[in-house]
Amino acid sequence: MNIKQTFNRNWILTSALLSLFSSTSAVIAQEAELSFTTTKVSDTVYMLSGTGGFTGGNVGLTVGDDGVAMIDNGVSDVLDILREEIKKTTDKPIDYLINTHIHGDHTGNNHAFGDGGTKIISHQNLRHSLVTKGVAKEEGFEPAPLSALPVLTFSDQMTIHINGDAAKIMHFANAHTDGDAAVMFESDNIIHTGDILFNKVFPYIDESNGGSMAGVIDALKAIAALSNESTKIIPGHGPLADKSDVERTISMLEDSYQMIAELVANGSTDEEIIAANPLSKYQDYNWGFITTERMTNQVISAARKAAKS
Repeated sequence: MNIKQTFNRNWILTSALLSLFSSTSAVIAQEAELSFTTTKVSDTVYMLSGTGGFTGGNVGLTVGDDGVAMIDNGVSDVLDILREEIKKTTDKPIDYLINTHIHGDHTGNNHAFGDGGTKIISHQNLRHSLVTKGVAKEEGFEPAPLSALPVLTFSDQMTIHINGDAAKIMHFANAHTDGDAAVMFESDNIIHTGDILFNKVFPYIDESNGGSMAGVIDALKAIAALSNESTKIIPGHGPLADKSDVERTISMLEDSYQMIAELVANGSTDEEIIAANPLSKYQDYNWGFITTERMTNQVISAARKAAKS
């Protein structure tokens, strides 16, 4: 199997796992209505998070006299309820949509908002992936519709001046993916991290799409450095966070890596490391998509790659 085939297989597997988790949540949601809850983070910034099942990542929204900008947009199945939830805050059209990374639980409704005239913004790597590889589905790939493609891209950072604030969009290389962006509202002291931060749960690190554990840790340290005790942080998944949550996540990741890297260095096989359950003390981070065992496998992969470099 060549490198491209391996990459495609892994990306399809990623999509399949996300689809499986979404489908499982949909079954659960039959007994609990799928919906969004809006949290007012400042006078102009809001966080929309899903309840009753899997709606995708946390959505950010800035609303004011200058217009509306949205950060991420959930899975495709939640378009109608997302729009209804947004209407509780504003009837204005969405002027800008910022994609924090390529995964379908954050970009699932790009096409719908793009069709409506919303200008989509992303890192250049994200757009390149959508153009060259398309949208990953469980059964393979399908071409990304033109309306789903970002029309504004950047390499390092860009700023949108909106609603009395500067929304700085910053790229963090090879973290959750190779096209990650976080958005800092400088005046309001709010940061939307995308999936660089999974708050209070194990993160997913998409190595097949350019992500790395070292990159996640570096990005989180940079976000912590941008933060103070008053900073409010909207994570990709999980509840509203603050600087201490970021620091706690960094500590967990570094400790997990150190423990498993030592086992790798001592010659332990993957099976032996899994059986030893070195991450047992972080069992509270276990969740449906990234179980303790899957997190252990992610760290093993990072440690073995580092050992070869």
